Amino acid sequence: MDTRTGGGPGEPPKGGGTGQATGGGGGLLRSGAIMAVGTLASRVTGFLRTAVIVAALGTGMLANAYNTANTVPNQIYDLLLGGILVSVIVPLLVRAKERDREYGERYEQRVFTLAVIGLAVLTVVAVLCAPLFIDILAGSFTGDQRDVAILFARFFLPQLFFYGVGAFAGAILNTRGSFGAPMWAPVLNNIVVIAIGGAFLAITAGPVTPSDITDGQMMLLSLGTTGGIVLQTVALWPSLRRVGFRWRPRLDFQRGEIGEVLRLGAWTLVYVVATQAAFAVVTALANRAGNLAVDEGIGEGYGYTPYFNAYQLFQLPYAIVGVSVITALLPRMSRFAAEGKTADLRAAFSTGLRLSSVIIMPAAALMLVLGPEITTVLFAHGNTSADDALVIARVMQMFAIALVPFSIYQLMLRVFYAHRDTRTPALIGMVTVTTNIIMAFTAYSVLDVRWIVVGIAGGFAITNVVGTLTCWLVLRRKLGGIDGRRIVGGHLKLAVAIWPLIGFAYATHTVADAVGDTSTLVPALITLVVGSAGGGILYLVFAKLLRVDEVQTAISTFARKLPGR
Repeated sequence: MDTRTGGGPGEPPKGGGTGQATGGGGGLLRSGAIMAVGTLASRVTGFLRTAVIVAALGTGMLANAYNTANTVPNQIYDLLLGGILVSVIVPLLVRAKERDREYGERYEQRVFTLAVIGLAVLTVVAVLCAPLFIDILAGSFTGDQRDVAILFARFFLPQLFFYGVGAFAGAILNTRGSFGAPMWAPVLNNIVVIAIGGAFLAITAGPVTPSDITDGQMMLLSLGTTGGIVLQTVALWPSLRRVGFRWRPRLDFQRGEIGEVLRLGAWTLVYVVATQAAFAVVTALANRAGNLAVDEGIGEGYGYTPYFNAYQLFQLPYAIVGVSVITALLPRMSRFAAEGKTADLRAAFSTGLRLSSVIIMPAAALMLVLGPEITTVLFAHGNTSADDALVIARVMQMFAIALVPFSIYQLMLRVFYAHRDTRTPALIGMVTVTTNIIMAFTAYSVLDVRWIVVGIAGGFAITNVVGTLTCWLVLRRKLGGIDGRRIVGGHLKLAVAIWPLIGFAYATHTVADAVGDTSTLVPALITLVVGSAGGGILYLVFAKLLRVDEVQTAISTFARKLPGR
């Protein structure tokens, strides 16, 4: 955890200067680096967690039931609270503290109390509605697979309460300039799930199906998965106390406070409902593709689980860099918007975007070229075959195409939220949601069953390109320009610097594939290490030759935050 006493993005600027924000990436990236180191630890252990669960459950019908049920609390949270928290609550907390410190603390107490009560009620209702959620997301599930998925969902849905409480606690920490704990807490969750996945592997012999899973095995997976989320949330409380937050239940909202939350949250709810509708369509079609492959005798491993695991890999670079920068940036941009400092807000946005792309662009290139090696190393173990891992790789390669536009799109949305404008993202979201649904149905309708989930991921990439272009045009008009020349110029330089990386990684992949079997662990690992390291060095060399300043800024700042520095 990091508690800043001056100059942190969650605090008011001192001395009226704007250098903190506009002085380039140093201050912003220091905040981002703190989170990125924690996020890196979280995602590395998350990789291990995913690998263990895939090894334990495979990519077939039981895995589809488990993963579908485990996404239900996430999606309900995102539907009703996640978007509102990011787009509404954080800016309102910042503005409340700007108005008056004591008022800001009272406002925190009121919002937190309302959240706890609402989450408790919502969780009870959600558990009762578990069969409905499974039927929406996996209408193709029948018999034992449906029964197992519903039982998983009943045990997983209490996570909803802890997700919400943890997210509100993280928001309070962020607005007080403390960014580390929310990024490190998921490590505890990952360790718990790794342990239960390992235990499941130890007590089973070979693949387990929905028809033969025992009650004890169900309890191990269910209670262990939810227990990890509980521990992740509880771990934030010492940090809350350290920054001076003491929860005192109170609901004495002043006139207009709830109305402001509802007014701003209404458009966010429209946006999130639309995006979750698209998610429901994608999940249902992916599950249907998996069951169709089984019915046609093609085999398991072509359904929602490959899509889910590929998406987890796709999220890694964005989570380490993009989320870290965005989390540090949102309180800062909210403050600039409240003070009418459009130039400072524009500069902060431009800096954050260019710094994020320094890592995200080469990461996308490596995922695209070395996708099979990545998934072989991570997933081709236990009850998951090399062919199953290759399906995940194909889906991930489609997601890799989406990585850069997805990251840009997410950051641009935060500029609107900083202005307390939730209407514009909702309207843009309708465009992207419509595109996503059309692309998903098209993939399901025209592609061979083996390629449906790959095509759905490709549709996701097209959707994010559409969203980015639309958001860019609207945001440029809103801000009177978004530093487009520097942003485009910087990205063009990065694109040039990436080509040597792509060439080296592809050459490594081609040579290794010619002389050995890269579908096995050791050759795949060697190819991945050599291709990534050699390509990465070439990328840094060419970035330096092209004078991409953000690369050096990112390297030096993140290096100072590594343990032992």
